[in-house]
Amino acid sequence: MALYEHVFLARQDVSAQQVEGLVEQYKGIIEEHGGKVGRVENWGLKSLTYRINKNRKAHYALMDIEAPAAAINEMERQMRISEDILRYMTVRVEAHEEGPSAMMQKRDRDDRPRRDGDRDRGPRRDGDRGPRRDDDRPRRDDRDDRPRRDDR
Repeated sequence: MALYEHVFLARQDVSAQQVEGLVEQYKGIIEEHGGKVGRVENWGLKSLTYRINKNRKAHYALMDIEAPAAAINEMERQMRISEDILRYMTVRVEAHEEGPSAMMQKRDRDDRPRRDGDRDRGPRRDGDRGPRRDDDRPRRDDRDDRPRRDDR
């Protein structure tokens, strides 16, 4: 049987218990068709990059599946019918990953650069004298020694 990773997004107004119920419903469909579900991860309620059917957030869930293609087709058909499912994606994989998925791994904040502070942007053009103020600009009288167009 083939191995799949399946992720689906459920509407923001369903509860976490209802999301677990959806997982159990789709797990039952897979098992009816001779497949089995391994790891199931609930990633929780996360913000969407763009609105989907007037939803700004969605509940994310991941399932590792070992099943024939017919079982996947039936599960996806049921998801298309369901009003609680916003999007889904099934990907065939060679092997399931061991341990938690990338979404569940805790990120270390020290590894990521901060937005303003830690990035090395190179030297500034004005010689790193600090923040530039209006009184640091060259004054009109400082520029008078430059040749003018009519002086050339």
